[in-house]
Amino acid sequence: MLHELLTFFRSAKPLEEMGQNFLKMFEMAYHLTCEAGELYFSPQSSAEDRTRVYKRDVEINKLQRAIRKQVIAHLSLRGTSANLPYCLVLISLVKDVERIGDYAKNLTEVDDFRPEPLPDDDIVAELAEVRAGVESAFGQGKDAFANSDQEQALVLIQQGRDMAQRCDVLITRVAHSDYDAATAAAVVLGARFYKRIGGHVLNVLSSVVMPLHKLDYYDEDNGTRAAGG
Repeated sequence: MLHELLTFFRSAKPLEEMGQNFLKMFEMAYHLTCEAGELYFSPQSSAEDRTRVYKRDVEINKLQRAIRKQVIAHLSLRGTSANLPYCLVLISLVKDVERIGDYAKNLTEVDDFRPEPLPDDDIVAELAEVRAGVESAFGQGKDAFANSDQEQALVLIQQGRDMAQRCDVLITRVAHSDYDAATAAAVVLGARFYKRIGGHVLNVLSSVVMPLHKLDYYDEDNGTRAAGG
């Protein structure tokens, strides 16, 4: 589906603009995620840091609205019904990227109730590894998407699923730790937000290997091969 989608985007100027806007949105969400991670793991963030993150999230939201407007305008033209499947894919992917921006913003909000820096222990070290894994899959995912690279996408999807499982294990470890309430909440929220960011990246990558009707439903049986239908 993705190879056809990218070909579709390159076929005419209005469509090419949609594709460029989506790739720009994806790139912005990646950098926002990395920046939010820096703030989440830092001992303390400033009001200016948070304002910068919020502004970048607003820019992502504006691009989402712009792409939706472009899709609606395109489909209102006579003779564009054949493009409907590709437009539906784009709308789905745009929503995933918009949600990534929201979760990245949420990471920076944890500082509101965390009284101290995160503990220097094995649990937080594991969460830092999860962060690195999510950011790595996100960064490489941009290339896999742009190049319609199914093999790379499959590797990154498995990596993303591994990160999600590690997040679940982390939350169980926190439940059995001696953390105070504020620290436990901060670590659990961090794990949940990274799981959701990774999940939405996985949804975007699913477009590389899955047909339209199976986007967002990438299951284990299909995880070992390119999608067939």
